[in-house]
Amino acid sequence: MTPPRSAYLHVPFCRHRCGYCNFAVVAGRDDLAPAYLRALGVELAQLDTPRPVETLYLGGGTPTRLVLPLLDELLTLARKWFPAVEGAEPEFTVEANPGDLSAEAIALLADRGVTRLSLGVQSLNPAKLRHLERDHTPEDVHRVVRAAQDAGLHVAIDLIFAAPGETLDEWRADLDAAVALEPTHASTYGLTYEKGTSFWSRRSHGDLAELDDELQRSMYELAIDRLAERGFTHYEVSNFARPGRRSRHNEAYWTGREWFAAGPSAARYVDGVRETNHRSTTTWMRRLEAGESPVAEREQLTPEEKARERLVFGLRRLEGVRRQDFATQTGYQVEQLAGKEIERFTSLGLLSSDDECVRLTRAGLLVSDAIWPELL
Repeated sequence: MTPPRSAYLHVPFCRHRCGYCNFAVVAGRDDLAPAYLRALGVELAQLDTPRPVETLYLGGGTPTRLVLPLLDELLTLARKWFPAVEGAEPEFTVEANPGDLSAEAIALLADRGVTRLSLGVQSLNPAKLRHLERDHTPEDVHRVVRAAQDAGLHVAIDLIFAAPGETLDEWRADLDAAVALEPTHASTYGLTYEKGTSFWSRRSHGDLAELDDELQRSMYELAIDRLAERGFTHYEVSNFARPGRRSRHNEAYWTGREWFAAGPSAARYVDGVRETNHRSTTTWMRRLEAGESPVAEREQLTPEEKARERLVFGLRRLEGVRRQDFATQTGYQVEQLAGKEIERFTSLGLLSSDDECVRLTRAGLLVSDAIWPELL
């Protein structure tokens, strides 16, 4: 079996928690960073030997929230255990918040071999940023993007649509402002109200109103069309890239490959086993400091479960699932797993199916989240 060629490290620190965020983060606890790095070193040492990778991704949280000496320590630790595969073009991504990313931090990232900066832009509309409880301004975004590009980094940006009260024209202006930044990659997500977040509570009390489904679909379609007009390829449900600039790291997930992972809440997939670490940063640290396992959940996937997951992730990609390749890689025919469901969704115009391939249609893209449970 080919060893994993991707790795993810979760860095949980943030200045504050946004109202819609349900990620495993700790806000306002930068004091935990030295202990976090010690625990991360302990967890990575369990690998015994460095594992060469083609893609390395530091997400969070906000990895660049760490002060420069600790950020340097993090980057050095990451590359110590996950060096780049010889002869392959490395993809080394770090997530960042435009509000607290300094020129010195950008220079350090470039110097330590980072190739790609993933920016949580979310919007370039000041009022929308305030509604989303973001702590940066459009000016911060412009400053950081220019500095990153000058340092030779590729810039990927995240955008949110369907914020409370947002109109289609406002979203169009947001898209145009984002494209003007000349990123190489863009991800667009409809705002979700997840249980446990303050936005969920505020919606329940009538303080926030979710946009109606029809307007949300129109916003998603506008993103598809607008970004295509500006030279981006729509290659996954939420992701768009300039030619040759897809997220190779995320493509490893979507094409069923395995990956290493470390840090609080990090999920790894190695030798057919899926493990997820404790979500609590302090619990994760305590366990490692005590010589205990940081794993909270462990699951050995059956061949059929692996094949079903691969089918769903494959269908998230606009290229769809090629029947022969799928059968060769999983040992299952697509029809064995979901023949009736595919036939039904095809009759509804949500999937396109022929002898070679199954893929989402434009109509299917708009309701894809409702399709996946049927296939799993």
